[in-house]
Amino acid sequence: MTYQSIRAEISPANVGILTLDRPDTLNALTSQMLDELRDAVMRMPGEGARALLLTGEGRGFSSGADLAGSGGLPDDVGLALEQHFNPLIEAIIAAPVPVVAAVNGPAAGAGCSLALTADIVVAGRSAYFLQAFVNIGLVPDAGATWLLPRLAGRARAIEMMMLGERIPAEKAADWGMISRVVDDEFLAEEAILLATSLARGPTKALGLIRGLARNAEQLSLTDALAAERVAQREAGRTEDFRAAVFAFLQKRQPRFEGR
Repeated sequence: MTYQSIRAEISPANVGILTLDRPDTLNALTSQMLDELRDAVMRMPGEGARALLLTGEGRGFSSGADLAGSGGLPDDVGLALEQHFNPLIEAIIAAPVPVVAAVNGPAAGAGCSLALTADIVVAGRSAYFLQAFVNIGLVPDAGATWLLPRLAGRARAIEMMMLGERIPAEKAADWGMISRVVDDEFLAEEAILLATSLARGPTKALGLIRGLARNAEQLSLTDALAAERVAQREAGRTEDFRAAVFAFLQKRQPRFEGR
């Protein structure tokens, strides 16, 4: 499918690469871009993508919502969330395959939320994360108030959201917001290696891990144990599990097929 504001392709290694492609605006998010991303996130796993990689073209990951192109001040700022932002965040969270984000330059506003929705976030050393909403009299959105306390803890999340200050990549890693930081020139290589490694893994098990980890903080220990029981039954019925057991008995590395 041809998109206007993103690029979407599936690599030979079965990685669905999604690139925000409005570099002249630092990949500011429009309703069209959000809808195209959601379509690609929902479509690509069914077309063979066993992992998704999200990144931005040019000097930044995303500067957040496109205020310059919004056509004036709407009466209901939240309507765009309901119609475009929130469905995308829900689609990424519900994806049946792991998601990697490669953050180059700024990830601001809703662009920050978009990046942090990924399972593994790798950032270039010059990257930074910014919740700028308070600077224009708005509240964080696109899942920020749900994501940040879980990733960085309540105190740091409140500080980030209320002060509206940049969080450099190194600090974001120290806070537990992201997985790793690499030199800018190695960002693309590191991200594709991570996504490729995940795409070669047991896809169904990885999808189940996503769900267990997402829900764990909202469950009691008893309920979490029960959820693991259900997920393990499902994982134990996959072809990948059976193949891996045979490979272990034969003292060789398994080859997962994602089934």
